Amino acid sequence: MVAASDTDAVAFSLSPGQANDAPQGRKLISALGSTSREVYLLMDRAYEGDATRKLAVQMGYLPIVPPKDNRKAPWEYDKILYKHRNQIERLFRRIKRFRRVFTRYDKLDIMFLSFIFFAFVVDALI
Repeated sequence: MVAASDTDAVAFSLSPGQANDAPQGRKLISALGSTSREVYLLMDRAYEGDATRKLAVQMGYLPIVPPKDNRKAPWEYDKILYKHRNQIERLFRRIKRFRRVFTRYDKLDIMFLSFIFFAFVVDALI
């Protein structure tokens, strides 16, 4: 999921539960398009791979992601700015208050996506 704040989702997609998040994250970054101004992209450690960070830089974003502990050549990142990443976690918490979302009650992806959209609409109206 790409979020602008704890209430605004920009884009999201489903991936299989056993799949790595990074390839899907690269698709979402590509879908955002390039930017001509300085935009910080706060990412989880699941997206700290070289390919994902390289794509973000190519698209004009400034990736803010901590390196994994086992990295041989870790990089510096803005720890204060990274603390704002909790906004997307708060967005997930708001959507997961719907039992049908957090339990993945629906087996078909189309039904699950439909209810996620419904949850976003209800959350916006509250």
